[in-house]
Amino acid sequence: MDTADAIASTSAPPALSPVVIHLLKGVLYRDDNAPLWRDLLALQPQVRDYVAVLGLELALDPAEGYAFLRSRPADEDDANRTPRLVARRPLSFPVSLLLALLRRKLVEFDASGGETRLVLEREEIVELMRVFLPDTSNEARLIDQIETHINRVVELGFLRRLKPTPGSDAPPGYEVRRIIKAFVDAQWLAAFEARLVQAASASEDTTDD
Repeated sequence: MDTADAIASTSAPPALSPVVIHLLKGVLYRDDNAPLWRDLLALQPQVRDYVAVLGLELALDPAEGYAFLRSRPADEDDANRTPRLVARRPLSFPVSLLLALLRRKLVEFDASGGETRLVLEREEIVELMRVFLPDTSNEARLIDQIETHINRVVELGFLRRLKPTPGSDAPPGYEVRRIIKAFVDAQWLAAFEARLVQAASASEDTTDD
């Protein structure tokens, strides 16, 4: 028996429980956990069948390398529908704005055909948002507010705070996670842009008065 056969014979078969438990806790990224990702691909039909009992469905994007669970669409008239296990999270206007801006930035980044990871410095994110926020003379307060919105997006899993560069005083950058594409689609962007136009129109009417 050669080395490759020995490794193959001792490697454990993919197990369903660790995959499902991880997905119930949050997103599974290929780059963060390659062994579990391989198990998910091998057990995909079993995972789908298992979570379906809980009223969930598996959202899997092999190309982008992420997977997560979401509630299956339910008939509002169905009195026996499964209770929702994945809670909906209401988003504030600034957080929704930041998500839309990050999604646009990712579209531009992908169109450039360069690197696969979009990394932004905090100052870049601040400048993205500054244009759409009310003018203020308190720069420090504005940055603190944007920092709060950034932290919220990190909590939601759409941004990942990177480790600081050794020997550098610069604040760490943020990687835009590609799972944002699954939540902020063209329809979501169109609806939010319409909301922006409506808000701008209301602001102009107030100024005219």
